[in-house]
Order: sequence, then C-alpha cells, then structure tokens
Amino acid sequence: MRRALHLAAAAAIGISAATAPQLAQAQPARAAQLAGAHQPHPAHRAHRAHLAGPAGIVAAAGDLVNASTGRRLWARGLDGIRPIASLTKVMAAIVVIRAGHLGRKIKVTGAAVAYAQQYSATTAGLHAGDVLTTWQLLEGLLLPSGADAAYLLAQSYGPGWPAFVVKMNALARELGLTQTHFANFDGLPWPTEYSTYSSPRDLITMARYAMRLRAFREIVRQRHHWIAATRQHHHYYWVNTDLLLDTYRGAIGIKTGFTLGAGYCLLFEARRAGRALLGVVLDSTATDPAMRFTAASRLLNWGFSVTRRRAADAG
Repeated sequence: MRRALHLAAAAAIGISAATAPQLAQAQPARAAQLAGAHQPHPAHRAHRAHLAGPAGIVAAAGDLVNASTGRRLWARGLDGIRPIASLTKVMAAIVVIRAGHLGRKIKVTGAAVAYAQQYSATTAGLHAGDVLTTWQLLEGLLLPSGADAAYLLAQSYGPGWPAFVVKMNALARELGLTQTHFANFDGLPWPTEYSTYSSPRDLITMARYAMRLRAFREIVRQRHHWIAATRQHHHYYWVNTDLLLDTYRGAIGIKTGFTLGAGYCLLFEARRAGRALLGVVLDSTATDPAMRFTAASRLLNWGFSVTRRRAADAG
C-alpha cells in the first residue's frame, strides 16, 4: 500500500548632533543631553522593548498578525519554505467544507484504518464499517488529528485521494499561496519528509481563510467531543491536541502538527478585549511537544500588550 501511495503521490504532485557644538556655548547642560547623557524614562525603555519584539520564542520560523486586518506584528523566517506536518489538515478541512453536504453519511473503510496504522499516525480511532457524517469526520480530522479521518474524507471528496490533493493545490493557488505545495492530504512524510511544504506567510493566509468558515471555527474551538454510540457506529471521544485551549485564556484554535522533519508546529488564534491575534510557530524543537504552546503564549502575551498600547496611544 505504501508503494502505491508513493507512486500515486508522484503523479498528483506533477514533478514545486549637528547642532550640539553651537548649543554647548550657551547651554552646556542641553549640549550634554544632545551628546548622549540623557537617559530615557523607564516607561520609554519598556515601550522600546515591546517594539523590539517578544523574547524567548523557540521556533525556527513563525508569524503573528492581527486576525481581523492581517497587520503583521512579528515574524521570523516569514517566507522560508518548511514542512508543515498536520497543519496540512487545515487545507483538507477547507476543501471539504467548501464542497458542502456536511451531513453526508460516509462508511468507514478498512483501507482508512489500515492507512493510519501503516504510518503509525495519530488517529481518530475509526472502526471499519461505522457510518459517520462528514461533520463528525471533520471533528475526527481536526481534534485528535486523525489520519484515518483524513484518508476517508480525501477518498470521499476527491473522489479518490489523488483528485482531492489536486483540489487542495488548486485552492492554494486561488488563495495566493505561492510558497505552498501539498503532496498528500494530511502532511505525513510521504513520498518524502519535505514533499508537502509551506511558509509562515502562506499558513497565516490559509488560517485566516479557514477561520472565516463557521463550521471550521465551531470545530477547532472544542476542547473535546463525545459521540454516543448508535446502530450505525461505535461511540467516540476525541480530545483536541491543541493544549493552548486549556492553558491560554481566549484561545479559540486552531491546529497542531508534528513530524521529525517539521518539528512541533502550531497554528493558533486567541481573542481578548475585542482583539484577535492569529499566529504560527514552526519547528518549535523536535523533542519538546510543550514548547510550541509556550512560544505561542509568549507571542500572544506580547502581541496583546502591543495592540493595547497602540489603542491607548491612538485614543
């Protein structure tokens, strides 16, 4: 199955101080100030520190913007191309949501279950033979980051996953994501670790679009979700892998990611006092899964402080 996927992937990719001396004669004290003796007020130093950017951000690349306006507050490696792991699933979800019919019933296949097992991927724990709605599968895709749900949705909405990946790349072009390419539907490292890639700039554009979709917003803000068993399916309990929802006041999503090549990644958004910030951190170490949440929290704290100060200055 792995070789078949790789061959199909290849086809889908398409192998992508002048006045100081004068003043000194009449005003020695003033001249001393102009010569650099003046020390700024502590509050001014603090303000400059905020303008210099946030401290302690452990990430190879990232971006932070005003979610409403897109105004950039901070960036690192903004246009650098990097693997993005399961952040890929955001685009998969967008393609499905745009296609509609979220109440459509889809039968879980053995191939979907086997796919997740083959790659030792994160899974929604789907049971072959169960019948779930597209909305439920989107929850399985975005909360536990289920590769089984990703496979099933791609197969159903392509139809066939190669056609689905073509749709993902077409949408990327439509959104102007010139530094993005999808080789598959979930960001797993096939056909290679670096076949699916993007940049912080493109990821923010993609995330801003996703968060305009009601269905996407409603799903990614959930900390967990329970589906009771019925005659058509087993019960399911999914916990959101985005721990920022539990630890940062105002967090409303959106998606985690990890592979060895991508490191620990996080797309995130938070709202406080009528302001919303959207950001991403990429490769926030490959050894400490908690560091991406720490980096995001520090960025958000700094960002909200800056936006509050700007609002106060403007008022």
